[in-house]
Amino acid sequence: MVDRPICRLRVVFFGTPDFAVPSLQMLLDSPHQVVGVVTQPDRPRGRGQHVSESPVKQQARQHGLVVLQPERIKEEGFLSALRELRVDLGVVAAYGKILPAAILQMPARGLVNVHASLLPRYRGAAPVHRAVLAGELETGVSIMHVVQALDAGAVYATARRPIGPDETSSEVEQDLAHLGAALLRDVISQLVSGRASTVPQNDSLATYASRLQKDEGVIDWTKGARVIHNQVRGLQPWPLAWTYLAGRRLILMKTTVGVEASAGGLDLGMDPGTVVAVTSGAMRVQTGEGVLDVWRVQPEGRRAMTVSEFVAGHPLVAPARFDAPATSP
Repeated sequence: MVDRPICRLRVVFFGTPDFAVPSLQMLLDSPHQVVGVVTQPDRPRGRGQHVSESPVKQQARQHGLVVLQPERIKEEGFLSALRELRVDLGVVAAYGKILPAAILQMPARGLVNVHASLLPRYRGAAPVHRAVLAGELETGVSIMHVVQALDAGAVYATARRPIGPDETSSEVEQDLAHLGAALLRDVISQLVSGRASTVPQNDSLATYASRLQKDEGVIDWTKGARVIHNQVRGLQPWPLAWTYLAGRRLILMKTTVGVEASAGGLDLGMDPGTVVAVTSGAMRVQTGEGVLDVWRVQPEGRRAMTVSEFVAGHPLVAPARFDAPATSP
């Protein structure tokens, strides 16, 4: 039997953050040709807000790829450059902008999107963070056909993944990035062989994962321990969850939901935000429902540290009180 020759596609890749890097690397390792990469313009990033290249651009430059960074996705100069690439397939992974019809019509085989949720759940900009914030026990990745409506295209394939009770958004998203790259490889193989099929989304089951806002990080201690714990792990790596101690901001980096009062002899009748106990490894904080154990923090202007390190430099005697000032930054 004679092996059939592999159809080598000309692929353009749309992506920006770390989540997109494994999918681009998969394409680079595949038989297909990445003829161009489209990513967001260089922006101020990090604590120092220095202008820097996106992770996708850095990877593309390492491989000598053509990089396009339009300020406006509909500008004619960019569209003309894209047409000149003679693309067979477009691949999108967390690019950051909705693609117009002019782009969707260019590739002969259309565009596919690597999306970090089990569609139609959590369409939008922050699917992993919103799932963790909501306390979801499971998430996944979907490969869908790109249409003009936000994340509404028919789905080629999905892969599921549990969310651990103490996992952060960063940890879940990193794993989904690799899971999505592997699933993308399978879908492209099916597209080339003519075996690909899709399942329409049920729009009535759709939920929306809106972009994160900085003020979502302020902790309201009247909420329950589980809700605050989900906030701490769901808002990583940005904007992070914070509270205030003696008027200074304190970021909570690692927490767990504490045991019931009967196990530790704690007074759950204390005001929310009260530090009811300080141990060698954790601060136990009263919430509106239950106790939150805080294990790792980052004081304002300092590095992240264990609670043991923090207490050594900031003697804390129960019942100290966390709160939020009248005006948050």
